Amino acid sequence: MVRWRKYIIGICTIAVVGLLGAACFFFWPHGLPKVEASKAQPTGQELIARGEYLTVAADCAACHTTKGGKPFAGGLAFKLPFGTIYSPNITPDNAAGIGNWSDSEFVRAMRSGVGKHGEDLYPAFPYTSYALLSTDDILAIKAYLATVIPVAESAPANELAFPFNQRPLMRGWKLLFLPRGQFEPDAGKDKIWNDGAYLVEALAHCGECHTPRGLMFQRKQGVALSGGDVDGWKAWNITSDKEYGLGGWSDEQIAEMLSAGHAKGRGVTAGPMREAVDLSLSKLPQSDIDAIVAYLRTVPAVSGAPDLKAVRRNDGELTAESTQVSPSNQSGKSIYAGACASCHGWNGEGQFNPRAAILGGHALSDPTASNVLRVVLQGSSDHETAPGKTMPSFAKIYSDEDVAALANYVVEHFSGRKGTVTAKQVSGAR
Repeated sequence: MVRWRKYIIGICTIAVVGLLGAACFFFWPHGLPKVEASKAQPTGQELIARGEYLTVAADCAACHTTKGGKPFAGGLAFKLPFGTIYSPNITPDNAAGIGNWSDSEFVRAMRSGVGKHGEDLYPAFPYTSYALLSTDDILAIKAYLATVIPVAESAPANELAFPFNQRPLMRGWKLLFLPRGQFEPDAGKDKIWNDGAYLVEALAHCGECHTPRGLMFQRKQGVALSGGDVDGWKAWNITSDKEYGLGGWSDEQIAEMLSAGHAKGRGVTAGPMREAVDLSLSKLPQSDIDAIVAYLRTVPAVSGAPDLKAVRRNDGELTAESTQVSPSNQSGKSIYAGACASCHGWNGEGQFNPRAAILGGHALSDPTASNVLRVVLQGSSDHETAPGKTMPSFAKIYSDEDVAALANYVVEHFSGRKGTVTAKQVSGAR
């Protein structure tokens, strides 16, 4: 019955969006906007430098560059329940990239989710956040992208099931969920706060991952930044809530997590968040990090399910001998002893460098261990796989049953909670 209910709701949702798409087919703003930079916009090399900074802050490389691929050449796969979307080439190649796009076409894509030829773009491209960007900043990004090495390789074609492959459906979706104006500074706040708001809400598009999604894949703005899901990875609550979010963190801990990808007593980043840190946040000036911290401090607190609290085991020092775990997790303990303890330590505080200090992170107290098992399967590294900053993948070494046992052991050992990972779930995560 539940399966049929979800099926019926899904069909009704598609129908509603389709009707909205049809209704606004003739008046959705697909025309080209009149675009003109302000008098404050820099020119020449200063404009390109500004554009490079904005491109890094917007984390464009994370989606438009595959690991080991050519910068901004696209081709990164986004696997969704209804098919796969590939990021496009945004190098200045005239045929495969955006070399022959006009300023108006580029602004329209960023603000309205409309491609060069009037095609509706899918919101895997975060135009619901980029719509808030200023015209000057969008033009600066385009000016910088015009200077990168052109790549004459087109990204693979999207592979979406019907009716999701019907782009006009996006017109109804955008009518409902796309912002209608640029970011407006709050006159009652100082410059640092407004800079942070612009970074979080627009440029760095934090809500695209950290805000839960609704039935129509829209961001639930009523509980903004309270946690989301990205391809099986959990993006944690970053509201000001003291138990579920960042309210109990110090400014220094938040700043360190953003700029270095780890913070003492708060664990480390992995998966998409590590990529965001490595490619974007770590390259921002300290003033930007401080601004983000100032803004996040004021985001309305949102709680959550009890299992989403980050907790630590509190029955004394964490050692191999002193920490008791369920009999079913003994095999996981043996695997941890052989593969993990030499780097992370039995206390989780790391043996050699701060990146190995996993203690205190949300991931270790999540009964589903979603992030833990994906790190075990995929490993964790920056794009250069730098020594001392890389955790290898164990996918080929351990079976699904082994990974499930290890993940459940880690959760119980460090948080005292009972892990619920099954071999079937590990198989799905592979």
